[in-house]
Amino acid sequence: MPFLGQDWRSPGQSWVKTEEGWKRTTTDEKNNNVSVESFCKAEQEECFNKENLLLSLSYDMAAKKRKKDLMNNNTKVPYFHREKWIYVHKGSTKERHGYCTLGEAFNRLDFCSAIKDTRRFNYVVRLLELIAKSKLPSLSGVAQKNYMNILERVVRKVLDDQQNVRPIKELLQMLYVSLCGLVQDMGKSVLVGNINIWVHRMENILQWQQQLDNIQINRPTSTGMTLTELPASLQLNIMQRLSDGRDLVSLGQVCPELGALTEDRLLWKRLCHYHFTDRQIRKRLMVSDKGHLEWKKMYFKLSRCYPHREQYSDTLHFCTHCHILFWKDTNHPCTANNPESCTMSLSPQDFINLFNF
Repeated sequence: MPFLGQDWRSPGQSWVKTEEGWKRTTTDEKNNNVSVESFCKAEQEECFNKENLLLSLSYDMAAKKRKKDLMNNNTKVPYFHREKWIYVHKGSTKERHGYCTLGEAFNRLDFCSAIKDTRRFNYVVRLLELIAKSKLPSLSGVAQKNYMNILERVVRKVLDDQQNVRPIKELLQMLYVSLCGLVQDMGKSVLVGNINIWVHRMENILQWQQQLDNIQINRPTSTGMTLTELPASLQLNIMQRLSDGRDLVSLGQVCPELGALTEDRLLWKRLCHYHFTDRQIRKRLMVSDKGHLEWKKMYFKLSRCYPHREQYSDTLHFCTHCHILFWKDTNHPCTANNPESCTMSLSPQDFINLFNF
């Protein structure tokens, strides 16, 4: 009976069919041929894998570059945080991270939505003004870029709504003057980034100023009663709601009738007592030839010496119990569990001082 299986006692020879006919080969020669073929095949697979690896790396680098370009200043879709509150503390714990710098708080808080809210718009503009005056170098590179993106949205809103033109023009002028001084000290690590980036941003500021100078206020299309058609008592009542004397001066230049009403002494007296204390007023008394107090002149003189009273519809609040910074109409976890928690309203200057540890 023939033996069909492999026998370890066999000499290790086998017959292989070739083009010249059948040949007898040993196991060692066969193993050598197989090893050469497998080596070539493995080398080809390795080259193929390297090509795939290079392609994948190139794809990853392209994706990273696109992501970097998305966060660049030239992009039209910047990223904004939308956190309703943040934990502000000098130290951090394992449970929560403490934001102890102005730049971190400026990045994390939802200022993008605050611009769209009319109650918070003036608050954000005043905060941008204070940062432009002295705190811009203290911000990180991301915070500085976020500052410019928020400022761009503010300018766009003013151009669309045609409101609050003068304060934004003053903000841009202040920022441009500050940047002119800071760019000269670029070698002293004052600003983060290339000087060409900041020069480009300054060019954008000049372009925004030109757009605001060329803005034309459209007349309302309504055919209802206008301000000049109201009784004089109602006109004075409306003027008393204005908190800036420059608005009164601009209103008086509309027509002679309104100009005569804006010269009312009682109107300027109330404006002086609204913004300044009695002690400040007594130091800057101005009497006319007829023996009357010149309230209008006193107002502008007091404005040059003392800051105006700031009043906002909605402000940021700080809870001294849980160290959380939040907007007024936002309930953070502390107020949800303890409505009588200690919270205090922060003016824009108080917000800046909160991070001066």
